Amino acid sequence: TIEPDLFADCDPHLARIALENLLGNAWKYSRNTPQPRIEFGRVPHSVTNAPMFFVRDNGAGFDMSRSDRLFKPFTRLHQPSEFQGSGIGLATVHRIIERHGGQIHGEGEVGRGAVFQFVFGRTIRD
Repeated sequence: TIEPDLFADCDPHLARIALENLLGNAWKYSRNTPQPRIEFGRVPHSVTNAPMFFVRDNGAGFDMSRSDRLFKPFTRLHQPSEFQGSGIGLATVHRIIERHGGQIHGEGEVGRGAVFQFVFGRTIRD
């Protein structure tokens, strides 16, 4: 599910890379879920002037006690036998968001999915 009319003031090439990684992860970690659901939208009330977005899934999730490792390069929270990957995707997303002056945060629950909220750090120009 993709919320309509989403806009951000950001580099479109870098934003595409970030979204491909976030949506790709949601797809990958939801593949074994009987009724997978992936959502991309905007957080209704952001504490910043810039819009805050989210990517949410109901897939494998992750243990929050290990969340400090989420955005570190070549670090994985799942075994390679469970899900393939290099461990570079979220680190790339983190760098892109930081380059824009923004922030990203992830939350998850094992077996119940994950949500990543992020803001590019700039307000929308009228």
